[in-house]
Amino acid sequence: MSAPENLPVLTTLSAVARLLERHRGLYVRWSKGPGVDLEKTSSIDELTGVPMPGLSANPLDVEAWWEDRPVELWVARRLFDYAHLPHDKGPGVRPWVLTGRETGRGPDNEPLVTDADPVCWIADEVIDAARDEMARQVREWGTLRRGG
Repeated sequence: MSAPENLPVLTTLSAVARLLERHRGLYVRWSKGPGVDLEKTSSIDELTGVPMPGLSANPLDVEAWWEDRPVELWVARRLFDYAHLPHDKGPGVRPWVLTGRETGRGPDNEPLVTDADPVCWIADEVIDAARDEMARQVREWGTLRRGG
C-alpha cells in the first residue's frame, strides 16, 4: 500500500478512464483521504449514527450494458453524481480511488469496502471536467442531491 501522502494524482477524465480500462474492482470515495479513513476503516450512517462495517464508496467499474460508449463519459457520470459532497461535508473532502473487499451495502445501496488500498487522488479539474461533460448531455440531469 502506498503512503496516502505519496499517492499519484489523476488530472484528466481520460487518465481516470485509462485506469478503469486497465483495472477492475476500483471504487471512488469522497472523504478527507486515506490518511484519515484507514485509521477507522468504517463509515457512519449520518441519519442514524450507526457504524457500518466498511468505508462507504462507489464502484467505478464500467458495466457491460455501457457497451462501446466512451469510458470518459462513464467516469464523468460516476464522479458528477457525488460532486456535491465536498460542499456538503466541508473543507478537505475530495475523491480518491481505492481497491478493497465489499463487505455489505450502506443505506443508499453503496458498497461498504474493507481492506482498502489507496490507488490515487482525483484532482479538482477532473470534477470540473465531469461537470462540463454532464452539461453537454442532451437530457437535463443533476447530482444525486437534487433538493426537494
